[in-house]
Amino acid sequence: MVAIEHLWSSLGATPMFWLAVTLAAYELGNTLQRACGGSTFASPVLTAIILVASIVGMTGTDYRVYFTATQLINFLLGPATVALAVPLARSARLVKENVLGVGLALLAGSVTSILSGIGLVWLFGGSRAVALSMAPKAATTPVAAAVSSQIGGIPALTAALAIVGGILAAVVGQKMLAKMNILDWRAHGLAAGVAGSGIAAAQVAARNELGAAFAAVGIGLNGALIGLVVSVVAQL
Repeated sequence: MVAIEHLWSSLGATPMFWLAVTLAAYELGNTLQRACGGSTFASPVLTAIILVASIVGMTGTDYRVYFTATQLINFLLGPATVALAVPLARSARLVKENVLGVGLALLAGSVTSILSGIGLVWLFGGSRAVALSMAPKAATTPVAAAVSSQIGGIPALTAALAIVGGILAAVVGQKMLAKMNILDWRAHGLAAGVAGSGIAAAQVAARNELGAAFAAVGIGLNGALIGLVVSVVAQL
């Protein structure tokens, strides 16, 4: 038993170990999704989160140790998001042609997300800090956490809400739109962006370049719009 504990202590302190665990969990999630016929309910991101969180919890590993060991993945989130600018540049003309519809959809989506989040917290008797943490949840996670810290919210709670919302959008978003007979990839991409879901945006980007362009527009402009609207709401 002592030898096992010593081995675990050595492995747990190795940055490459947690990086390998995270990548293996995601690959296992991919395998599970393929086994389920590509179902969005078997999201590899959700599977990886559950597996890694379980391992971190069972081993008593401090989250700061895990986060430090997986900084490479965190760093690559930036270039991955910026890469959405490639299909956006290729489809710039079509985006310009739909600028009015995009603007109205962004405004409706952002305002609805902000007001519904605050309303739910007030309805159940939550505090002002929790309400302000809910308000920017539809922005992509780094933006949402930054806005939350500026208006008096709880950044960690906002980040958790944004991640959960992003996973939910990736799991049910495309199926919901399909059931409503909304098959236009512009709508699918913009919906993923307005939901602030990088996971859903990546799913759309993998299937359609035009959808990827509108997802990029949605993520970028929605983050900026939520920052402005939430700041005004916080003053009220």
